[in-house]
Amino acid sequence: MVEPVSLRQNETALAEACGWIAANADDAVAALGRMIAVDTSFPPGLGYDDFADLMEALVAPLGLEAERVTVPESLWKVPNGPAAGPRTNLIASRAGGRPVCGLYFHVDTVPAAADWKTDPLRMERDGDRLIGLGAADMKGCVAAILLALRAARTCGVELAYDPMLLFCTDEEGGLYPGIRYLAEQGRLPEHILNFNGSAEARVWAGCFGLFNLLVRIHGQAVHAGEGNRKGSGLNAIDGALPLLNALTELKAQIATRVSALPPPPGKPPLAAQLNLAAIQGGTAGGQVPALVELTLNRRYAPEERFEEALAEIEAVIRRSIAAVPGLSVETALVGHLMPTADPAGPHWPRWQAAMGQGFGYAPEDFRKWGAASCSDFGWVQRATGRQEVLLGGLGRPDRNIHSPGEYTTVPDIVSLAQAVLSYLAADFRPDVNPDLSPKS
Repeated sequence: MVEPVSLRQNETALAEACGWIAANADDAVAALGRMIAVDTSFPPGLGYDDFADLMEALVAPLGLEAERVTVPESLWKVPNGPAAGPRTNLIASRAGGRPVCGLYFHVDTVPAAADWKTDPLRMERDGDRLIGLGAADMKGCVAAILLALRAARTCGVELAYDPMLLFCTDEEGGLYPGIRYLAEQGRLPEHILNFNGSAEARVWAGCFGLFNLLVRIHGQAVHAGEGNRKGSGLNAIDGALPLLNALTELKAQIATRVSALPPPPGKPPLAAQLNLAAIQGGTAGGQVPALVELTLNRRYAPEERFEEALAEIEAVIRRSIAAVPGLSVETALVGHLMPTADPAGPHWPRWQAAMGQGFGYAPEDFRKWGAASCSDFGWVQRATGRQEVLLGGLGRPDRNIHSPGEYTTVPDIVSLAQAVLSYLAADFRPDVNPDLSPKS
């Protein structure tokens, strides 16, 4: 029988492991480069199997058993929708008899924008900056947590929790995110750390929901030279102009709806949003276009109802298209994330302490705020009835997340790894660990 490690011995092991993390940061950098090279952009989300292959290889040396869970196509497939390929999620865990702590990552990124100065799928290092698509959101978080678990294993840190790594699909506005499916299948532990957040001294207050609506406007193709003749062809792009004008007016109205969710420090109140996220139509200069497709993104505050927000947009679409005889329109919901309600819970004080340990924050540095950016954990709250969601990550205002030149830094990866290792360690702040049995 193995004797339990004494508190002093384990404190020494934790300090040694934190030093080991700093000394072996290049291993995390190399792993991050391999992750960025796998294209998991959504839409369409074709790289999920390849990323699961990589994760299986990286978690195997940690003694974790990996299981793939695929979201059924019937739940996410939309005719003419943007998603394609299997929605492969990966659960990596080991049973050690301890309480389980879920460590959540979404593996998808947004598609690379046009203005990248470097190859977005080839990580570039500029001093401590690590530049690449998904570096901060959120493949760098995966690299940090794998480094933390390697440190615990190498240095013999006794853990308070058995880790369960959750590599999930379609967070970037998908119709049926992988974490939603896992929650509805009863596959999630009660206690989860979500790394889709900030490296700042933040207590999460929750966030908005969003939905993406695909709008397909049909005209009639004809030779471009005949397009001006009465009764010849129907230009779908021209026909869409009244709708675009109406959506611009609606956008301004929606922006006046302010949420009571606390904004980030020094920022204005959080407001609802309507954005034209994508538009495409036409094939060539010699043909009147018969089809134009719009993707509308609506971010709705927790105070709003999804059904009402959707109905408002669809009413504007119907009125605008009806004003152009001969046009027809179809709409399809292709993405939906529910708002996340206040995720407070008993583990937050210890997570704040761990963030302070890793990043050097004092208790008085922490502020509570929400965001108009969205999370797939609203679905988790609804499916499980559990409120608490811990949030951390590598986000900072200057990291160009969802933009050309996205990056994270080596010091932030090290700090996040040290924070997570501290949180998982048995001896770290046992006084605020709600999962420890009270001493008799």
